[in-house]
This record gives sequence, C-alpha cells and structure tokens, in this order.
Amino acid sequence: MLAASSLLLAAAHLLLAAANIYPLYLLAWLLMGLGMSSGLYDAGFATLGRLYGLGARGAITNLTLFGGFASTVCWPLSAFLVQHEGWRFACVCYAAIHLLICLPLHLWVIPPPPATAPAPARSELRQASATGRERTRFILLASIQTVAALIVSMLSVHLLTLLQLRGVSLAAAVGLGALVGPSQVGARVAEMLIGRNRHHPIWTMLASVSLLATGVWLLLASRSAIALALILYGAGNGIHTIARGALPLVLFDPQRYAALMGKLATPSLIVQAAAPSIGALLLGAGGGNLVLTTLALAATLNLGLCVCLVALVRR
Repeated sequence: MLAASSLLLAAAHLLLAAANIYPLYLLAWLLMGLGMSSGLYDAGFATLGRLYGLGARGAITNLTLFGGFASTVCWPLSAFLVQHEGWRFACVCYAAIHLLICLPLHLWVIPPPPATAPAPARSELRQASATGRERTRFILLASIQTVAALIVSMLSVHLLTLLQLRGVSLAAAVGLGALVGPSQVGARVAEMLIGRNRHHPIWTMLASVSLLATGVWLLLASRSAIALALILYGAGNGIHTIARGALPLVLFDPQRYAALMGKLATPSLIVQAAAPSIGALLLGAGGGNLVLTTLALAATLNLGLCVCLVALVRR
C-alpha cells in the first residue's frame, strides 16, 4: 500500500505539472487524494501496528514527530522551487522525490511482517468491530476521530479568514497561524518523553480533545488570547494524531489493526473533505462567529464522547 502511494503521488504530480486543461487538473488532484489516503499517517500506522503489535506506540510517536516537520521543510522548498523555476517544475521535483526516494524506501527498507503475525482471515477483515462492548468502543472512537477531523479541517482551511474577521491583519494572522506547527511538534515531543508506555493512550486522547476544545473556545471568547488559543489547539491536534494511532492497538485485537484503521479513517476522511465547504457556507450565513461557535460546540461534544469512552475503557 505504501509503495502504491508513492506511485500514485508521483503520477499525480506529473499529471499536475503537465495539465493544460481543467479536467486533467482535477484528475491530478483525484490521484493526489488517492495517494495521500494510501500513504500518509493511517497507512503508516497500520504498517507499524502490523510490524510491532502492541509495541508500536513508540514508533507511532516517532513517526508523527518527524511528520510534524513536513511543512517546516516543504513550504520553504516549494516556495524556492516555485520562485526560481515555476510551480510545474516544483511538481516534477516532488514526483522525482516520490519515485527515487520514497518508493525505494517503501520497497526495500520496511521489513516484512513477522512470521508470528499472520495476516487476518478474510472473514476477520470484514468484521473490524465485534459485537457488544467492542462495537460501542469502535463507534465512540470513530465518532471522536470524525468530529476532530471536522474541527481541524475546517479551522486549518479558514483560519486566516477567521483571524482577519476578528480584526487581525493578514501579516499578523500568518504569524499567529505559524504557531500551530511548532505547538504540534512540541506536544509530540512531550508525549514521547513522558508518555511512552507509561500511561494508557486513552489519556492521550482525552488530553488531545480537551486541548482542542479549550483552544477553540478561547479563540471564540477572547481576541487578546488568540496566540494562546492557537498554541493549545496545535498541541491538541499534535497529540491527537498519536492517540488515533495508538489507541486502537489496545482497544481491539492487534491482528485486525490495519482493517480497523481503514474503517476508522473512512468517516473521518469523508468529513475532512466536506468540512471546508461546510465552513464556507457557515461563513456566508453568519460570519466568523458562527463558524467558531459551531466548532466550539463540536469540540465540547467531542470531549463528552471521549469521557464516555474513558468510562467504558475503565470498566
């Protein structure tokens, strides 16, 4: 799957570079979406869970820590390539990176699954959640991840607009938005240092949704605390990525981890794709306050769902 993602992403970038009519441009982005869904965190987490089982939490944390630097490296690189050679050349360069670096790494560096961890039977793949308590856990976890995806996707796309509607200049909004990335990485470093194998990942999930809710409510309530709000939001988003990879390992059978990750990710990805358009409709209907109020209520709902999951896990 990861190797296929490298091929899809390379093809998408090449098609994007060559697109001279709108349908080809759209097709390139459709391929890009397929490549991203088969090669980013969810597929990476599934691979680590397949390789290391219950011991994958540390590897998941490390993966998200390095992934947190993606924008730090690629935004300046993209800007340099676009400025000097144009955006089409930048796309060709990224296609070359996928083919010459990522694809060989996927094919030859990732070890095969251990012999002691046979692939799940086809019937098991169809049953990513069992009946009873396990099904309830699955529904709660999928709901938490879906609501979090709504919040993060909508806020990340419309953040600059929302800040400007609250009276912040564009330059200041960009500077404030830049606080989110370091906050994500900082929270992941803290999780790596103090959380690895020392506490149940349900507490990481609870901390993440609590920080997200606090950050969004603070963004709605106070114009003077925007920086603090975005730092808290970024920290919550940073460790949420770890929690959504580590928590299914301990809540469900590790042998079904890859299938579970796919089922958990499906509603999140659908909502993530729709969230920017929903946010635009809310902006048009009621402005920035309506968007932030909606997100704050969604974050509060998510905190309640997480408390329910904590109670269920502790039984």
